[in-house]
Amino acid sequence: MKNKLILKGYIGFSIIYLLITLFEYEKFAWYLKPFLIVFLLLAVYFSAKFDSKKFLLSALFFSWIGDNILLFADRGELYFILGLVAFLLSHLIYIIVFKKQLESNNPINKTTYWSGVCVILIYFASMIFTLFPKLGPLKIPVLVYAMVITTMLYFAFKGSLKWNNNAGNSVLLGALFFVSSDSILAFNKFYSPIPLNSFLIMATYIAAQYFIVNGILNLNEKK
Repeated sequence: MKNKLILKGYIGFSIIYLLITLFEYEKFAWYLKPFLIVFLLLAVYFSAKFDSKKFLLSALFFSWIGDNILLFADRGELYFILGLVAFLLSHLIYIIVFKKQLESNNPINKTTYWSGVCVILIYFASMIFTLFPKLGPLKIPVLVYAMVITTMLYFAFKGSLKWNNNAGNSVLLGALFFVSSDSILAFNKFYSPIPLNSFLIMATYIAAQYFIVNGILNLNEKK
């Protein structure tokens, strides 16, 4: 029950943060941002033990590190790259979390599976084709990052077909929000400014973390 209350606290705090971001009170948002992931870390910490719990905590921890580093992204490209590395590690660990959950013997609909794989590959190819000419010296780091987050989305998608329940759909929705958040950030930084970019990036990011964590916790509650 404690973790459910903490998740509700995350939702409430996130709404306040997003309203502050929407109305461009940047100084307040800057100080509040580091507390967002803390709610989710506590929610997982106070949940019952399950196989991938330590990995989920690690993924959230690196996301928290990335959040804090990116607060200083306006001071130089190095901070952006370090933030990218932190989130890269977070996504790699999320892949491990999803793989650890893929123990169900439920059959997968092959038509749905291959249709989903094609959509994911089209997204990846479209992103790289559009952004690659604009990336300059960041071509390789961004390519690696895009490959990892696409792989994370693939395992979330495959898991949703295996788990075949609301919790699995929550994980997939979270992965889709994560990809959306990173895509908005990439397009805004490298291609063309997007209106309300800070709000949209954070709204999708906050939703992503919530749906992934809530989904994984629910998947393990049902075991």
